[in-house]
Amino acid sequence: MGGGRMLRGMRVGVTGAGGFVASHLIERLVHEGAKVRAFVRYNSRGDIGNLVHVPAVVRSQIELTAGSLLDVGAVHRFANDLDVIFHLGAVIAIPYSYIHPREVIETNVIGTLNVLEASRAHNVQSVVHTSTSEVYGTAVFAPIDEGHPLHAQSPYSASKIGADKIAESYYAAFGLPVRVIRPFNTYGPRQSARAVIPTIISQALAGNRVVLGNFAPTRDFTFVTDTVDGFIRIWDCDDAIGKVVNIGSGSEISIGDLVLKVGEILGRALDLVRDESRLRPEKSEVNRLVADSGVARSILGWSPSVSFEEGLMATTDWIKHNLSRFKIGEYEV
Repeated sequence: MGGGRMLRGMRVGVTGAGGFVASHLIERLVHEGAKVRAFVRYNSRGDIGNLVHVPAVVRSQIELTAGSLLDVGAVHRFANDLDVIFHLGAVIAIPYSYIHPREVIETNVIGTLNVLEASRAHNVQSVVHTSTSEVYGTAVFAPIDEGHPLHAQSPYSASKIGADKIAESYYAAFGLPVRVIRPFNTYGPRQSARAVIPTIISQALAGNRVVLGNFAPTRDFTFVTDTVDGFIRIWDCDDAIGKVVNIGSGSEISIGDLVLKVGEILGRALDLVRDESRLRPEKSEVNRLVADSGVARSILGWSPSVSFEEGLMATTDWIKHNLSRFKIGEYEV
């Protein structure tokens, strides 16, 4: 089980800090009393991504550092004197990986290698590497446990399998205290329309027409605060060192039924329209994902606390108040 250490006063680094999940994780870390260093991808606009939505009082306590995961020097400077690193930095869009596979593979694989090497060089006490349920591909059996075969059905999935295996190897070869957290589909406030739930909700708020690709695949959705709780619980869990731990609700819903559920929340019927241009290549479509999170329950004491209905309502409320951020009807790769 976990070592029981508190995060208060610990020097904690987060890569991919401008991302959806990372912004919520950083907010939780600050509330836990950690000294947070946030690694964001440099751009000339000084854009810090979703960290702009973190309360100013929290943001003022974050040490921001900008760079690239592919810059070895930048990653080493980031890792210097840290106690814990949560590695969330990655290119995550699956459609984008069809167009730019090299960028996705280099960032996700070599970027992870750089984080692991820097963690080893600077004696980081705990490294939490972020995986994804996409590495499993379509379920061969369900629910999917950590022993399920890995099946690379997209360049993105392949890049994450590679990154996961390198993380596992650094534990086996060098004794680096790596834990691999494997969230299923996370959703909630701040998520972009590159994910299906914000895509559906933003279109539904703008009208009655929802344009999507494949309606049949099922997914296992976890509200972002529950996913973050998984990150908080795993960092100090001795039983998780060198292991993979699924984080998922254990329930699945089809994309078509998800649209119906959003319609129920809004109190009106929605017209579901199929757009062929949004379909994944046939052999690349992951048709079913549903988690077995028994390991998380047994060694982390983790289970989701936010119901799907509660989470959808909170997400809908946030999108309603931030609808101008969304390009309604456009397919965001």
